[in-house]
Amino acid sequence: MTDTTPRGQLKRQDKAMTREEAEAFLSSAFCGRTGTLGPDGYPYVVPNLFTWQGGQVYLHTARYEGQFLTNVRFHEQVSFEVDEPGEIFPYGHVECDTSVSYRSVIVFGRIRIVEDMDEKVRFYRAFMTKYAPEDSWGREKDSLPRVNGTIVYAITPESITGKQGHLPGLSDRWPAKNDTASPGWQKRK
Repeated sequence: MTDTTPRGQLKRQDKAMTREEAEAFLSSAFCGRTGTLGPDGYPYVVPNLFTWQGGQVYLHTARYEGQFLTNVRFHEQVSFEVDEPGEIFPYGHVECDTSVSYRSVIVFGRIRIVEDMDEKVRFYRAFMTKYAPEDSWGREKDSLPRVNGTIVYAITPESITGKQGHLPGLSDRWPAKNDTASPGWQKRK
């Protein structure tokens, strides 16, 4: 069976986040994963700390010729994903009737290397605000001596989808309620 769902559209609309919810999650999520395509035809997925600012995902790497940079130069289309697992819970009487509450967002877009120094500095200030404590452990504030030793990337979204599975209340979980999808379960009662 071929999946005919267009990229960036969810089949399960009952789990869809609004655009505002997806962007709020992009602002707060800890780590994302960027999927690129290499000249050898293989996908490559790498975790990155990142920021969401001005409607774009920003991330950085060291200034080395590695697989990520090779892939970005080869093919500008990427996907970027963030997720957050919640609580695992039972919903039916058989062991495989188990699920998890969660949130996830996927961005399909185009990646570019940021050349503008002001844009790089804005990224690093937002990055330090997100990941360093207010007092920055007593260190010098706004000190960015390694900006030129890194590569900053910006992903401009073409589509953003968010999906979430909520934790059901106790009255909607096993054993109070049996939502199994196992075939023939009623015959085995």
